[in-house]
Amino acid sequence: MTPNQRDTIIFETRFGRILALKEEGIIRARSIRYAHSERFKKPVSVEASLSSMIISPEKTPVCPQALSPLVEKMIGATPVESFEVDEATQYLSITRPEVISENEKLPVVVWIHGGSHEIGCGDLATADPAEWVREQHIIVVAVSYRLGLFGFLGGDEDRPANLGLLDMIEALKWIKTNIADLGGDENNITLLGQSSGGDAIAHLMISEGVENLFQRMIIQSAPLGLRHKRQKMSAEFLTKTEILKDEADVLKMMDGYRKFLPSVIKYGLKAVMPFGTQYGHFPLCKEEESVEMWKNNAQKYDVLIGLNNDETAFYLKTSEALNKYFGKGLGLTIMDKAVEKTTALIYGNPARQFAQNLAEAGGNVYLFRIYSKLKDNPMGAPHCIDLPLVFGNESAWKSSELLKDIPWSRIHENGKKLRALWAEFARTGKISDTSERPEILELRKM
Repeated sequence: MTPNQRDTIIFETRFGRILALKEEGIIRARSIRYAHSERFKKPVSVEASLSSMIISPEKTPVCPQALSPLVEKMIGATPVESFEVDEATQYLSITRPEVISENEKLPVVVWIHGGSHEIGCGDLATADPAEWVREQHIIVVAVSYRLGLFGFLGGDEDRPANLGLLDMIEALKWIKTNIADLGGDENNITLLGQSSGGDAIAHLMISEGVENLFQRMIIQSAPLGLRHKRQKMSAEFLTKTEILKDEADVLKMMDGYRKFLPSVIKYGLKAVMPFGTQYGHFPLCKEEESVEMWKNNAQKYDVLIGLNNDETAFYLKTSEALNKYFGKGLGLTIMDKAVEKTTALIYGNPARQFAQNLAEAGGNVYLFRIYSKLKDNPMGAPHCIDLPLVFGNESAWKSSELLKDIPWSRIHENGKKLRALWAEFARTGKISDTSERPEILELRKM
């Protein structure tokens, strides 16, 4: 369907003419290709073409992936009919206010989605930034990048590691070069990453080739406790999936790799996230050098990092097998303790240590924690509960099991205050002691 002319706007940029859609006080430019790639090759930036018109594709490009039954249940069904599978998923989408003053430059937030480096894309309704953009007068750029076998395995010449990370760097270069033409401040860019997206931006902080591409980062629920000693697991997974690397049918690849997933028994908790950033491969340093690298870069970036109080309830308390034995009485007490311990191991302790390291090295760092505060909410504040708080969009979350015990009015009330704080950090790198806090948030300057 072609949008009515009065509902569109053309941005004349140094990259080309970008056709965008106006709707309810915002402007969207969707699925702009910032790079392209061949399978298992490094991304190549897309050259500017001043005479061409960049028009959003009819369907949203998404990296080949297998749907997660847990995500489908807890967050919502994926409208697969609106997506188009594309191995080279180097696209970004821009959401900005419709009205910007002449010569005004808005702070830019770059959204790096989560999904265990295996599922998701930048343009999901549950992370639609429209509400945030309208409220806080900011620009949000959502980035899609290669996932799974295509972006976060690798480790040899035929299949390099960290290709998804290199895609993100190309996106940041595009944003740095072009965002001013769409009203953004190219010198005030904040990375926002949740879950594996948080892990990715933490590692962008110590990547080669990112100088001056961003100034701040907001790291939500990054599983930094799973980042250690992954080399043997990744090498085994790479070897076993060798037979899939030339498969023409990407759906067969998606079906095929699952039989080779690393064993939790053999590799411990890190095997629950088999794909990931890999140390010792460009653009990352060796693992033993990483902490010192973060400290060396501490004063270059403002950092806001934190987690939800009951992260692993998302996985443990939704398991039918576990609930059969640990769903009530003493079993529930054991389950609650397991959630507490695993949340601390994977998310809480690593986030606090990360923040402490940066602060001791002179960095400007804030540490936060999100709680439930509801008596009749057995899930507490699990993984992904921060997403509706940051992005709002009630209609996208109406079928979510994650929120079934939480009134939307509560999500909106706390979310609006949280969005204001996150936007304040994106503008200034600081959060004032006098700024209003949502009751569910614990926040402190390190």
